[in-house]
Amino acid sequence: MNTALSQYMQKSVGFFLVLIFTLQVAGFAQVPGFFMKEDRRKVTLPFYASNSLIIIPVSINGNTPINFLLDTGVRSNILFSRVLGDALGLEYTRQLKLVGADGSTDLTASVSPINHFDLGPIEGVFQSLLVLDEEFFGLESVIGIPIYGIIGHEFFKYNPIKIDYDNEKIDFYQQGRMKWKPLFYRKMDLSVEDSKPYINAEVKQRDGSVLQAKLLVDTGANHGLLLNRETTDKITMPPLFIESELGQSLGGILYGYVGRVDYMELAGFRLKDVLTSYPEETDFSYVIKESGRQGSLGAEVLGRTKLILDYPRDRILVKKAENFYAPFQFDMSGMSLKKIPNDDNRVYISEVRVGSPAANSGVKAYDEILEINNVPTFIWELSEINRLMRSEPGKKITMKIRRYKDDNLEDYEDSVVTFSLRKQI
Repeated sequence: MNTALSQYMQKSVGFFLVLIFTLQVAGFAQVPGFFMKEDRRKVTLPFYASNSLIIIPVSINGNTPINFLLDTGVRSNILFSRVLGDALGLEYTRQLKLVGADGSTDLTASVSPINHFDLGPIEGVFQSLLVLDEEFFGLESVIGIPIYGIIGHEFFKYNPIKIDYDNEKIDFYQQGRMKWKPLFYRKMDLSVEDSKPYINAEVKQRDGSVLQAKLLVDTGANHGLLLNRETTDKITMPPLFIESELGQSLGGILYGYVGRVDYMELAGFRLKDVLTSYPEETDFSYVIKESGRQGSLGAEVLGRTKLILDYPRDRILVKKAENFYAPFQFDMSGMSLKKIPNDDNRVYISEVRVGSPAANSGVKAYDEILEINNVPTFIWELSEINRLMRSEPGKKITMKIRRYKDDNLEDYEDSVVTFSLRKQI
């Protein structure tokens, strides 16, 4: 996807220069970006945190607000549905072919070049949107609530942003009006390259080697630490790892392995036994190699901090949150769970690891979960179920499941299974 977006941005430079010149001639000084509606030192924007992913309601062109994911890992704003885009009254100029993270090229998007985003005290002016021509519900299936799009680099480029995961709020500062060194924060150098933020961090691997890693700061990724083995032979797999789904991208499900490193240091703070994802190499890997990075830092680590992203001053500031030193726990059931999109909290099992507690109890992929410990599934949030499955070794789980026969939704069999959680890595 990065290649297509890069081409789009390059081809759009001329358009935006003409737009800016026209606006300045007309007496307006504003350029594309996100700004406060009132001239204040800072404003506060509440958000909803799901597994430390940042979800905010956004009104586009005066329409009803819809949920967007705030994501430092992408350049352009994206809307996940052309049907929704049409309903919002968006206007399009042309179509692009996108490359998904799995290397596929069968995604297309229509470009809607000028839109207004309303986030309450903040507005995004002259915002471009890439609108997927086919609907994408992948994020809702893994996060558990409807997500209709992504806000990327534009939100961060002009203003210091303080993210408080504990209290689910963002402080959006006027440029140059935040203290140079807020109390108890530690500073790291931040480089913004190709509209994406990078830091350097020290990672000690299980074999004792120390990796000086260039990492993408990715608020839109639900992993903790991710290392791309294809970028350097200095990245080594730990002796204990499991094969697993790693996440959901526009191009499909990402597969790879999950293990641990001894520690990683972030602004001098040391996190031990960090869960680490090792994705399989794909046709998309050349983009990662060209960026010079060795991996990325996602919400599972970032959500343990109070974080300031200050693009204008090329810095990131970090302060420990209350859960900073909490153990990194991985699923102990052996199941990957997903929500059925556009339905009322119906959860199914997308994958079952061989030899895991769930597999040994008879659970199979595509079973639907009806109850967990006598509580109906529709009462649970998907994030709550995932936390339960990571909670503690030996915890007893009883589930009522429904197994459909030959894809016939009217032909099924219900059963009850019981297993105990077991730590696997």
